[in-house]
Amino acid sequence: MITYGISNTEDELKGILDLQQFNLPQNISSEELESQGFVTVKHDLDLLTKMNYSYQHIIAKEGENVLGYALVMLRKWKDDIPVLVEMFDQIDSIDFDGRKLGAAKYFIMGQVCVAKSQRGQGVFAGLYTEMKKRMHTDFDYVITEIASRNYRSLRAHEKVGFEVIKTYQIGDGEEWVLVLMDLKKK
Repeated sequence: MITYGISNTEDELKGILDLQQFNLPQNISSEELESQGFVTVKHDLDLLTKMNYSYQHIIAKEGENVLGYALVMLRKWKDDIPVLVEMFDQIDSIDFDGRKLGAAKYFIMGQVCVAKSQRGQGVFAGLYTEMKKRMHTDFDYVITEIASRNYRSLRAHEKVGFEVIKTYQIGDGEEWVLVLMDLKKK
C-alpha cells in the first residue's frame, strides 16, 4: 500500500536521491528520456537536508521504499542551485492575477519524480494532493519549470491543475515552461 507524507529521516532523503539518480538524463536512454521524462537537477544530501528544514519534502512510500517525491524549495535557496537563478528571476517579473508574482506567497516544487514501476498509477497526482494539503495555509501558489522537451511532465502537470504562465529560453538554447498551481482553488 502506498502512503503519502513528508520526509522525516535521512534514509528517506537518501531514497529521494537514489530515485533522482536513476532518472537523470545521463542515466537513461534517449528513448526513455523522450517517453518517460527526466529530472534535471542533481542534489546532494547536504542541500536536500537543508531544504527539508523549513518545509519537508513530499514523498510516496511503500513500506520503507520511497516511490516518488516532490521537493519543496523556498526562495531562500535560489542561489544554492545556480541553474535555477534564471527561473526565480523570470517568476518574480511575471504579472499574475493583478500583481507581480514576486510579491505573492509562492514556493517552488523543486523536482518531482515517480519510480518507473509506479508510473501511471496515480502517484504523481497523489504527491501533489499531499503537497497542496500541507502547503495551502502558508502559500498561494506552487510554481515549477519544465523543459519544453519533457512532454510527459508537461502533460502530467497540466492534468493535476497547473497552468502555463510563461515560456522562455536560456543561453544554452533550452526552452523552459513555467507552470503554476493555485493552492487556494478547490
